Amino acid sequence: MAVRFGLFVPQGWKMDLVGVGSPVEQYEAMTAVAKAADADPAWDSVWLYDHFHTVPEPTMETTFECWTATATLARDTERVKIGQMVGCNGYRHPALYAKIASTVDVASHGRLYAGIGAGWYEHEWRAYGFGGEGTEGNAHAPSGGFPAVPERMGMLREAVEVVHRMWTEDTPSFKGRRYAIDGPINEPKNARGTPEGKIPLWIGGGGEKVTLRLVAQYGDACNIGRDAETVRRKLDVLKGHCDDVGRDYDEIVKSAEADVVLIEPGTDPEEATASLRGKIPFGQYAATTVVGTPETVRAHLAGLVEAGIDYVIVYMPRLAHDREPMERFAREVIPHFA
Repeated sequence: MAVRFGLFVPQGWKMDLVGVGSPVEQYEAMTAVAKAADADPAWDSVWLYDHFHTVPEPTMETTFECWTATATLARDTERVKIGQMVGCNGYRHPALYAKIASTVDVASHGRLYAGIGAGWYEHEWRAYGFGGEGTEGNAHAPSGGFPAVPERMGMLREAVEVVHRMWTEDTPSFKGRRYAIDGPINEPKNARGTPEGKIPLWIGGGGEKVTLRLVAQYGDACNIGRDAETVRRKLDVLKGHCDDVGRDYDEIVKSAEADVVLIEPGTDPEEATASLRGKIPFGQYAATTVVGTPETVRAHLAGLVEAGIDYVIVYMPRLAHDREPMERFAREVIPHFA
């Protein structure tokens, strides 16, 4: 199976712009990585996170806003697709999201992968004052309340239908419990200006009752899990939903993420990641990051592919400082999955 690869650019969310210099220099460092991926046909796409504050804890360090950066990267590149993994539904009304995406798709000449998901980062949700159902289950909680999981799933379900209608109908209408639209005009809907040119919608998350059913109904791609066992289980659920709604399972892109730290043979993994981990113990860090030689990384990715993945989105730390790891990944890992 041929596998395509995308690359997260250093946006600041994972503290990957610390030490670069001024905000302008940081932005240009992010752009430089996108341009390098654009120049290398091994990479199909570049990606951004939709977050405002850093992890693993909020700090005063730079984090660039997702859709603004998507738009600028669309103009600073020529070939790669540009996506978000994933856009947090609660941060933008879905009708506005659809309009923004349509505009950016035109700006990119049709290279947008539009990502959407339910959202999870409670700290920044509250900090920015987004309203919604409170943790006590009050549907009329004051601004800043963080919706419980069932409410966020309900919001996502309605939002995806709104976005789909905005991209496929001329004057759509929708009235749900959480969102309503009344004949909005969204022109142009995409770069091609045709129904066949609909923007690919990437729905992130592995929720088996809501999210994966939405993928079967409306999604062009899903993003699920980081390990083969989880991927296999989630894709089996997705197949069932596709059968239920009459969707061709094979036309959906199945993607997964992989955080990767490449090291030389004989290098001690714990020592090699000490400056990247900070206070995080190596065992905890290695549970979500593939640390090893290209051979080790290839073995991990082969497991994902065997489980059904045909698209991998890679995050590599410190690319703002040194792009050699992404070049090495493109030389020594990607060709094995062509």
